[in-house]
Amino acid sequence: MIKNLQDTVTLHNGIKMPGFGLGVFKVEEGPELVKAVKVAIKHGYRSIDTAAIYGNEEGVGQGIREGLQEAGISREEVFDTSKVLMN
Repeated sequence: MIKNLQDTVTLHNGIKMPGFGLGVFKVEEGPELVKAVKVAIKHGYRSIDTAAIYGNEEGVGQGIREGLQEAGISREEVFDTSKVLMN
């Protein structure tokens, strides 16, 4: 059962994935998005959920890069999940 930011679920390949993540649906590109991602990482979020259709991937990427640097953690510690639209 997922109760806090540090709880994980184990995937079929054995990788542990965070049970909670920051969703960025309807968050527009810009400094607020970058700050939101950075603050989430600073406060323990290790999963950011986005999608190309949201149109905010640049800000999410910048927020992840800056957040990792400020928190002093490696890129391998953060999941960036996205959706694939198939017709």
